[in-house]
Amino acid sequence: MIIYNERERVFKLDTPNTTYMIGIVDEENFVGHIYYGRRLREADASCLMRTEEPPFVPSKNNRERCSFYDCFPFEYPANGLGDYREGCLGVRTAAGHVGCLLSYRSHEIIKGKPALEGLPATFGTEEACTTLKLVCEDNYAGMQVELLYTVFHDTDVITRSVKVINTGSDALFLTKVYSACIDMDNRDFDMVSLHGSWARERHIQRKPIGYGIQNVSSFRGESSHQDHPFLALVDKNTTQENGEIYAMNFVYSGNFRAQAEVSQFDSVRMTMGIHPENFCWKLESGESFQAPEVVMVYTDKGFDAMTGIFHRLYRKHLIRGEYRNKKRPILINNWEATYFAFDTEKLLSIAKEASKLGIEMLVMDDGWFGKRNFDDCALGDWTVNEDKLKGGLKYLVDEVNKLGLKFGIWFEPEMISPDSDLYRAHPDWALAIPGRPGTESRQQFVLDLSRQEIVDAIYGQVAAVLRSANIEYVKWDMNRQLSDIGSCGLPADRQGEIYHRYVLAVYQMQDRLTKEFPHLLLENCSGGGARFDPGMLYYSPQIWCSDDTDAIERLAIQEGTALIYPLSTMGAHVSDCPNHALGRVTPFETRGIVALAGTFGYELDVTKIPQEDREMIPDQVAMYHKYNDLVREGDYYRIASYAQNHRYDCWQVVDAERDEALVTFVQVLNRVNFKSMRILLKGLDENKHYNVVFVNDEGIEPKVYSGDTLMKAGLLIPYWKGDFKARLIDLRAVQD
Repeated sequence: MIIYNERERVFKLDTPNTTYMIGIVDEENFVGHIYYGRRLREADASCLMRTEEPPFVPSKNNRERCSFYDCFPFEYPANGLGDYREGCLGVRTAAGHVGCLLSYRSHEIIKGKPALEGLPATFGTEEACTTLKLVCEDNYAGMQVELLYTVFHDTDVITRSVKVINTGSDALFLTKVYSACIDMDNRDFDMVSLHGSWARERHIQRKPIGYGIQNVSSFRGESSHQDHPFLALVDKNTTQENGEIYAMNFVYSGNFRAQAEVSQFDSVRMTMGIHPENFCWKLESGESFQAPEVVMVYTDKGFDAMTGIFHRLYRKHLIRGEYRNKKRPILINNWEATYFAFDTEKLLSIAKEASKLGIEMLVMDDGWFGKRNFDDCALGDWTVNEDKLKGGLKYLVDEVNKLGLKFGIWFEPEMISPDSDLYRAHPDWALAIPGRPGTESRQQFVLDLSRQEIVDAIYGQVAAVLRSANIEYVKWDMNRQLSDIGSCGLPADRQGEIYHRYVLAVYQMQDRLTKEFPHLLLENCSGGGARFDPGMLYYSPQIWCSDDTDAIERLAIQEGTALIYPLSTMGAHVSDCPNHALGRVTPFETRGIVALAGTFGYELDVTKIPQEDREMIPDQVAMYHKYNDLVREGDYYRIASYAQNHRYDCWQVVDAERDEALVTFVQVLNRVNFKSMRILLKGLDENKHYNVVFVNDEGIEPKVYSGDTLMKAGLLIPYWKGDFKARLIDLRAVQD
């Protein structure tokens, strides 16, 4: 619900449990942030902008206009005129001047949610959401800025995006366009973010914020392994079950900055948007620039509530396509099984054994094209290597289909190898700075996707392969960051557009792919989890979570990922041991249980693993089919964190009716001479009784407990001998 109080000049945006308020002040129509928090009945909080105290508004005290700019809680602050905090908008005129200040011009309240041209974004019907378009202007710079706010009626989410329009006669240069800002009083917040590196993505970090700027960011051309486009400010006492959280997540897959700045007056400005490093967008007269979307969540009920809000929004209002609410096929990928050493006979031998065990799809990974026998060549040559695949791709796919399996394939469409036919024919197709030696990574360069002819050529190659056989799954990979940011297809004054144009091109290609092949299951990947973000989820319902498939390492990775993203989005496989990344050995049973909290599949040579492991696969397949609807659609709760306690991990999913629940408990390290572990379950109906079954422990008899007892008194988990043990606990409501 969105209302405008014309007398008070206040906008009030209400979700089911929150209120967001914006005020227009003074005769110059400054746009200020009033309030974001628990839902208010009345729109009477405009005093929070403090315009009735020094330095007052400029119409009352123009001699201190600069001081006003430097403390007013701007709804969308610009820079260069006296607000010395981090601004959201940077503009340089054709004359080289900087400085911008926005004033309210008009507004429109719209049923539903407009799409963002060329960009992924959440969506909703006219019944599901309402949008405020707040039009601001700077007549001196010749510019309008449209601030879009969408309120979802079924969850506590407000999304924001920004469009900048050049209304003047000369070109403007945008040097910064953030998508969201909140100016509010600092309440001694902690900052929660997600950090990592290759093979250890999205580990949760929580730390106090102090005066000045603290941020997380990426200018690697991707959302990155290292930082994540998510930021939350939380009360010092916030826990899983209680406490205030202000969270932002960026629906974008490229460079970003998310930050909190505490000012001299103990206010905090929280911002998120495209990273301004090496960004400069030339905006000709009459043109517009659309910034990506930010998802904002407020709750006073702790991290479990925040997680539930994000999960419900993304399942219902972001993920699209045939597999949005559908069980995914159990796949086996040949990468860790064979690497590049495979041919048709080897793949069919894996497929034959896999089909006997209940696996449903074979995925052929890197090495099937050009002269690709190692990772040093042939990227860009997307033609089948028939020396490896005797009889061609269609023959292989048909034979796999005859075994009752679907077929999937790997691509890395954004890259080019120096040793490739494509590079020899078109060396100018790689991003490069003229006269400077190219920076290789994995012995490959990045294609210049800012040029439409290259986008069309690469998409044409990929689509031709997909048209040639019954391919039902694509793993889209990106194995290096961007560097050497130069394009021979753009003039000098547009070289600062490359990063963003690159991301737009990736979106364009994936949009074309999903429209031409609507039944295709697309899984994004970027050296594991370097591009696990909401922008990618708009095109693919699942993303490869990490190249680290070790079950114990995956606990922290999957915990951080599930803080924001539904379990159904997390690509998770059972892999061989010793683990290829770590050399660690964990029980096959534990590997299966940890992978169940994701899309579930296998990354191994099923013809070579120990017989006792192979014999477990049918039971794991049955387990997946029994619990996947619950895992995919249920509400997720974090009970314990191995990353924090260093001993055990525990999470739970519960169905919407509170009739079924599944608890996963992983005993990472055993302890000698201790009693059983007591855990408090969550999300149950306290008035129902549940039959509690330890699924993989026949020594524990099923018992019936009330939901009230399980949540308040707890459930005892006996210790197992040994480390790296996992249990599933099945709860089903019973008739009283």
